[in-house]
Amino acid sequence: MTAGGAESTLLRDAVVYLAAAVVIVPLFARMKLGAVLGYLAAGILIGPSVLRLVDDPASTLSFAEFGIVMLLFVIGLELRPSRLWQLRRDIFTLCGAAITGVLLAITGLTWQAALVVGLPLALSSTALVVQLLEEREELNTPMGERSFSILLFQDLAIVPLLTIVAALSRLPDPNAVAGWMQALLTAVAILSLALAGRYLMNPLFRVIGELGAREAFVVAALFTVLGAAFIMQSLGLSMALGAFVAGVMLAESPYRHELEADIEPFRGLLLGLFFVSVGMSLDLTVLREQAGLVFLIVLAVMAVKTGIIALLARLFGTPLASALPMGLLLAQGGEFGFVLFGAAQRGLLLSPEAASLFGAVVTVSMALTPIIIRLASVLQVEDRQALPDGPETSDDSHKVIVVGYGRFGQTVSQMLAARGISVTLIDTKPAQIEATGRFGVKVYYGDGARIDVLRAAGAETASMIIYAADGQWLNRASIAPVRAAFPHLKLLARAFDRRHWLELKQADIETVVREVFDSAVTLGRVALAELGTTEPVIDAIESEFRRRDAERLSAQLTSGDIMAGRESFFRPDKPMDMSGLGEIPFVDGPDAARG
Repeated sequence: MTAGGAESTLLRDAVVYLAAAVVIVPLFARMKLGAVLGYLAAGILIGPSVLRLVDDPASTLSFAEFGIVMLLFVIGLELRPSRLWQLRRDIFTLCGAAITGVLLAITGLTWQAALVVGLPLALSSTALVVQLLEEREELNTPMGERSFSILLFQDLAIVPLLTIVAALSRLPDPNAVAGWMQALLTAVAILSLALAGRYLMNPLFRVIGELGAREAFVVAALFTVLGAAFIMQSLGLSMALGAFVAGVMLAESPYRHELEADIEPFRGLLLGLFFVSVGMSLDLTVLREQAGLVFLIVLAVMAVKTGIIALLARLFGTPLASALPMGLLLAQGGEFGFVLFGAAQRGLLLSPEAASLFGAVVTVSMALTPIIIRLASVLQVEDRQALPDGPETSDDSHKVIVVGYGRFGQTVSQMLAARGISVTLIDTKPAQIEATGRFGVKVYYGDGARIDVLRAAGAETASMIIYAADGQWLNRASIAPVRAAFPHLKLLARAFDRRHWLELKQADIETVVREVFDSAVTLGRVALAELGTTEPVIDAIESEFRRRDAERLSAQLTSGDIMAGRESFFRPDKPMDMSGLGEIPFVDGPDAARG
């Protein structure tokens, strides 16, 4: 095929993928079946088994796995190392041996083939489960955290599973690395990623932030994810594991929210493509010819995994009402099964027909999971309280995001902190972020007017955003998307001057404060006192000045004319009437006034 022909085919396939997704996924979402099932259905429809609009799902699947890579990176960003340690006791699995026994009982596989199929079927789908948890807003619940800990262990287990397949292979690879060497390489790779995240990537993000190079930050974010994935893949390890480790190592970074926001569009697109390609890989011929065997194996696998995971979850203290849904959630086969089945086929442990059969088992189990979870949702008692995770996860009903941590934002956030209110701080100045970090204050890098950055910072569960940054960068154009995306939020803002105040009020911000107004009034009071004015008179002057200023602002806001209300100005020849205060104004200087 010519280069032009290849480009034309690639473009045609891209149009087919997008068209199928944009038509079918909203339909499934409207039927409350979830986006994942919609993507799978779209893949089945356009794949080689139905419309045959795309002929090579394998190549698409290999590319779409980058969606899983980016998903694991984002999860790593949200899972701090300290929290990962809290979840250590929840990482467990005993499903592989049981599924191997079931396969020996209901199929004609040898014990070697049953083992290399049973162990992969014990793996659940990280991409599917995490997507379902996010759709149901349960990723940060105790059940969601425990489910993810199991998925994490399974991702780690891909290395020994590949080693087992290689050891049983009838066509061994002479260049294969010894098991102990593979374990050592894994440890070295994880340590290298940890050091790179701390001593290489954070300084790089700081330089890019100081330059204000928005596109360069996106490139750096992608480089971080793909670089970590490449390091792991070059060692024969899981790309997703590398991305996850990189995310965890950057979870404490001040650039965490900006990274998450930059990666999110790529993650969503590629993850959707992954589910489409999984749907395309379903061989309906196998399903038609061996439907009974496929569904028998699917039923057996899902029943075994549900029972074992629910039982172990109960042993580890999970309530029964959450343990059973958790077992159902993790009952399907996973995407790494395709990798292991391919390795087993190359090692002559599985025939191509058997590999297709068990590939169909994985795909069908993934497709059934959203339906089963929806049907089983009545079993789950409300279990949405988040696990403790430091100050940022305390009482989200009073969570506040403060944008700008200069002299103004510091005062505001300190007053909120004095009340025990959870505050997430965002700023665009790396030097300021590092300086405040020395005082033990965590400030995140990011543009506080970007919807994706605010969403990554927790705006969907916050109650208020305070814009405290200097200058006139905030305006109606930047506020409108924020108001549309988060209509529940109260917005408070710092205005540079009177004109800026008027613009922000017209942008439907509840409270706007002019940055020097009150400090100027305070200095005016001090000046009056130094000139011998009594306290009652100073209070009266301040009260009248504030009243006139408020009336003038109201007139300007209503009319749109900055000159409105100018007749209310005090002038030396038009001072305030103080006849009722027992004092006369200064007209010819202090001595004349007092004389």
